[in-house]
Amino acid sequence: MGNPIIDGIINAFILLFTGDPQIWQTILLSLRVSGLAVVFASMIGIPIGVVIGVKNFFGKSIIVSLINTLMGLPPVVVGLVVFLLISRAGPLGSLFLVYTPTAIMIGQIVIATPIISGITLAAVSSIDVSVIETAKTLGATRSQTWALIIREARVGILSGVAIGFGQSISEVGASMILGGNIEGFTRIMTTDIVLQTSQGNYGQALALGIMLITIAFIINSLVLTRLQFSSKKLAGKKIMSLGTLSTR
Repeated sequence: MGNPIIDGIINAFILLFTGDPQIWQTILLSLRVSGLAVVFASMIGIPIGVVIGVKNFFGKSIIVSLINTLMGLPPVVVGLVVFLLISRAGPLGSLFLVYTPTAIMIGQIVIATPIISGITLAAVSSIDVSVIETAKTLGATRSQTWALIIREARVGILSGVAIGFGQSISEVGASMILGGNIEGFTRIMTTDIVLQTSQGNYGQALALGIMLITIAFIINSLVLTRLQFSSKKLAGKKIMSLGTLSTR
């Protein structure tokens, strides 16, 4: 009798490299749902993080504390709350969203938005104030100042987006509640891993796990790591870039 772990790894690579249609359908659905969720979460979270990080206003500390709290929301609780809103008895029941990929995407948006917003806020808050003041002194317009802030905080902002994507594509509780793990319709990688493991299909479960790790590696190595190295090379050019603003 073979080792189930070794057999599972072998079967995982067989499934990945032979183009098993069921497993690749699950992978592509996960990428599409989580990708769209992070796009929408970024459109909401990045502006919120930038504005709160730059502006000083009454109650800012409370809002920052709220964002930090929401960053740690348990996905299963998010799934429950969203389910109650979109179920037939809920206020959004007429939209018939429950047990659809859209429902999973909504849950992932709720999970990723505070993460992206909070990390963006921290990145913007860490910018040297003198950089912004110098830009204003050199005659930068408001839009140029905002563009400078985003550029200076770009590594942190993209880190937030990457972490938000990683959290979205790897969560299972909300997706199970909102999607129902319906084969060929709402079954994504994480929910399929849970199912296949419970049924003893370790090969398929490991194949999906390997793909999750591969996706995380690609995002971190090709996007964040390269950006971090490039930002170090540009660190010495801040004064020149600020001088360019005044000539525009």
